[in-house]
Amino acid sequence: MTRRIFIDADACPVKAEAERVATRHGVKMLLVSNGGIRPSQNPLVESVFVAAGPDEADKWIAEACGPGDVVVTGDIPLAAKCVAAGARVVKHNGEELTTANVGMALATRDLMADLRSADPFRQGGGKLFSKADRSRFLDVLDRVLRSTAG
Repeated sequence: MTRRIFIDADACPVKAEAERVATRHGVKMLLVSNGGIRPSQNPLVESVFVAAGPDEADKWIAEACGPGDVVVTGDIPLAAKCVAAGARVVKHNGEELTTANVGMALATRDLMADLRSADPFRQGGGKLFSKADRSRFLDVLDRVLRSTAG
């Protein structure tokens, strides 16, 4: 089973942390973006540049990932597709999305989008990315990679 880490890289705040974990486990990591991401000198890290346009990186990741792979993304619709493909999904804050919780995450995301569109004063609202989130991400990614080793 091929194990890879796919990074939805355009707005990912944990690329460096994911690279450290990938290197420690000897796992290939793919940074998927529309461009503007500095390529890594690490031989385990490959930059994949997709066509410009909405969701092109998401489409590429969803089509390429599968069982044994880990996808790092904060994009809930992408996460749902990756879980359906058999990949493990870890959000930037360390939350793992699974078949048990991705449906609720998708429903919550859609509800919040509806609330924001109905109330022009209800914009933003996300909490800031913290050191605790970064630490939790490192722990969860490491645990997920250990559990997919095999």
